[in-house]
Amino acid sequence: MTSAEITAKLTDLMELRRMQEELTAEIDAITDAIKAHMGTDEVLVSGPYKVTYKPVTTTRLDTAALKKELPDIAARYSKTTTARRFTIN
Repeated sequence: MTSAEITAKLTDLMELRRMQEELTAEIDAITDAIKAHMGTDEVLVSGPYKVTYKPVTTTRLDTAALKKELPDIAARYSKTTTARRFTIN
């Protein structure tokens, strides 16, 4: 690709990312409005749609506490990976 083609691609990419941010914000706003309407109800049926908004309990490992209290064990079970990060400034 030529420099001009890369610049055009980057311009398109930045515009698409801006549009994605706008869509994400709009999706979040609509989702929040539906959740607010549901209140404490766990199920909502509207037309062909069934919405559920239920509590979910998960258990996760507190790695910060593990590293603090048992650093040897935390180090033994830690895995380091390397990846390439793509950024545009």
